[in-house]
Amino acid sequence: MPRAPYNTLTIPYRWRNGVLEFAVFYRRGSSMCQFIAGGGEDDETPFATAQREAREEASIEASEADWIKLDAKASIPRTAFPAAPWPEEVHVITEHSFAVLATGLAIRLSHEHERYQWLQYDQADRQLTWDSNRVALFELNRRLMQSAELALMHSF
Repeated sequence: MPRAPYNTLTIPYRWRNGVLEFAVFYRRGSSMCQFIAGGGEDDETPFATAQREAREEASIEASEADWIKLDAKASIPRTAFPAAPWPEEVHVITEHSFAVLATGLAIRLSHEHERYQWLQYDQADRQLTWDSNRVALFELNRRLMQSAELALMHSF
């Protein structure tokens, strides 16, 4: 299938015993630590790509209600994708970021990753290889912590 000139980033997260955790993935054969990432195929939307990549790389099947479209976007040089069949005039692609609630879901890895870990924010931030992953993680953590604080305030 032809590859669309964009990439997606997906952050699986969960609440475990009241603690927010994020799944970080370790690429097979390298020292890279990142979230789920992949490119669009044919005329897929970025959201459809994020859902497909989560399914392919981690066996995550989640309803649309369990997804968050993040504001975080990154510009990535085409040279990061040497095999991509894009026209020569494509120099930079956009990485669209999403998050998916994975509480209670079993993650099963594809061949692309050798392992994954559930980490709290500070641990995940230190492990990640790419700045774009850290920016998306920052946004997601802030959103979720603010939502949790608001819910706590309204529960009294």
